[in-house]
Amino acid sequence: MKVIDLTKESFTERVSDFRQYPDGWEFKGDKPCIVDFHAPWCIYCKRLSPVLDELAVEYAGKIDFYKVDVDNEPLLESAFSIRTIPNLLFCPMEGKSWMKLGTVGKPQLKKMLDDMLAGVTE
Repeated sequence: MKVIDLTKESFTERVSDFRQYPDGWEFKGDKPCIVDFHAPWCIYCKRLSPVLDELAVEYAGKIDFYKVDVDNEPLLESAFSIRTIPNLLFCPMEGKSWMKLGTVGKPQLKKMLDDMLAGVTE
């Protein structure tokens, strides 16, 4: 599995109708997902990207990994009030989604993913 780029259209198909966030949020995925809001010029995003690529392989079939280029998708950036990147959106199968700002190390990110799979939310 690899990290999949999303547009506003594919985000609506695979994740949720972003215009309803956070009220009326209805997750559409068939497994939990993580969405990386990033920009290609962002140094911190470039550091996080290979970690997400590795985790997408490690968690294949358990968690979907997506990314959104905020420069190309200003409506998604605005809908989620993205002011700092990277910014990760965690979407469990049940319960509330949550955001994590800034860079995250692989061990911390793995713990967050394992917690999400176990049904633990922040």
